[in-house]
Amino acid sequence: MIEFIKKLPKAELHLHIEGSLEPELMFRLAQKNDIEIPYKNVDDVKKAYEFSNLQSFLDIYYAGAKVLITTEDFYDLTWDYILKCVKNNIIHTEIFFDPQTHTSRGISFETIIRGIKEALIDANSKFGITSQIIMCFLRHLSQDDALKTLDEALPFKDDIIGVGLDSSELGNPPSKFEDVFKKAEKEGFKLVAHAGEEADISYIYEALDLLHIHRMDHGVQSIKSDELMQRLKEEQIPLTVCPNSNIELKVFENYKEHNIKKLLDFGLNITVNSDDPAYFKGYLNQNFINLYENLELSKKDIIKLVKNSFNSSFISDELKHEYIKKVEEVVRLYKG
Repeated sequence: MIEFIKKLPKAELHLHIEGSLEPELMFRLAQKNDIEIPYKNVDDVKKAYEFSNLQSFLDIYYAGAKVLITTEDFYDLTWDYILKCVKNNIIHTEIFFDPQTHTSRGISFETIIRGIKEALIDANSKFGITSQIIMCFLRHLSQDDALKTLDEALPFKDDIIGVGLDSSELGNPPSKFEDVFKKAEKEGFKLVAHAGEEADISYIYEALDLLHIHRMDHGVQSIKSDELMQRLKEEQIPLTVCPNSNIELKVFENYKEHNIKKLLDFGLNITVNSDDPAYFKGYLNQNFINLYENLELSKKDIIKLVKNSFNSSFISDELKHEYIKKVEEVVRLYKG
């Protein structure tokens, strides 16, 4: 089954490009750009990757992002992730980036988007990997800051498929960003938002009813409401669940307690993703393998999760159909 998981073509819909910054690249860029980071060596960084909650992770995440300065840095960061896509058989990816993390340090919006975009163009020409870029607003900052960031993004509208909402969830509900999402919707962006990772189900309702999202990132707390579960099932709102992340950030104490199988069995539109894989002990295949080994996921479950990712992506129906056919080809090879 593990070989089957590795061979399946996959889409990834919840991946923070800054969260794919491996310690080795962090150190190389820190030295190149003469940026001081609070670690002596690569092992020192890895030891710091023990988190008690979302905020303890974000503190390290933002410290690491400081090493990203030039277009070349953002290219190298994205290209490193693309090489992981090749290893994990990810043939379509929709990556998040956090412009405010960088523009607040004086890095231009153009520097960020150009580095990411050029790597993704090369990924398509060299490996045939398709991709989309989603810009996230940092929810611990103000809505005014988010509106300013949206304005900065408009000249690059053709390169950005959608907008999202991430960072510190508790105390920063979706309702805080209703106006900026309304404006983004008018501009034609797809809408996604992190909700129901640590915070209660009110955040999920707000994301659905006030932000009008097309896709929900995380959403695992939805199981606490029968009414919400029924609604998510009927509307087939995609949930981009990130199992390793949920374990590392103590949303669940261990894999055996994770509710993804229950959500899937109920009929929700669940996808598997790696979130911030450099920090959370594994890229997409490892997330699938951990689920299989701990939750008795069947072959049918795994196929469903993979197909859900393609069907929930922001690509054309024609391309979805093409990718689903690729999945079915592998399924036929591993019959039995």
